[in-house]
Amino acid sequence: MDLITLVNSISNAALNIDIGRKGFAARGKEQEGRILYETGIAKAMTIFQQAQSAADSQALILVEYTFLALELELCAKIDKYSLSSLTQAVQSFDDAFLVLQIVEDKTIYQGVDKSHPHNKKYRVKNYPKDSFHIACIAHRTRLKNILKAPGIDPIEKALLEQRLANLSTAQNTYTEKQKIALAN
Repeated sequence: MDLITLVNSISNAALNIDIGRKGFAARGKEQEGRILYETGIAKAMTIFQQAQSAADSQALILVEYTFLALELELCAKIDKYSLSSLTQAVQSFDDAFLVLQIVEDKTIYQGVDKSHPHNKKYRVKNYPKDSFHIACIAHRTRLKNILKAPGIDPIEKALLEQRLANLSTAQNTYTEKQKIALAN
């Protein structure tokens, strides 16, 4: 699946989820809301699974980024905690996209390696813990915290777990890019 199709599909799924959630709260719209919500979750799950099977770090974070950006856009303006968390997530993925470009250039990325301390707390599998890794680690924590909240629908929990798996795959495929960039 190409990146444009992935982005469009995850956008539609996120919109269905949001409209469905809002339908839960509207008297007489509960059933329609539930259907849209479940359809959105199922579609999102399929898209996140497709992205994971492609094992492409750019595709994986692009799908996650698009989903997050829509959650941020659709978030109630009075929900300060969610707005803050989603804004931080989007900003960290903005930085991750920048380093994704840099890792493709061996010469530049070797400079990145030299600029990062070689202490293990600044490394992931012995490679620089750069903004890509930091974005994935921070977002993984965010998703795990959501999973701990009581009352989350089991199908949404499954989607959150898939997103967690995608972050691990994204980091593993990114580490391979780092390995190539830093090979002698």
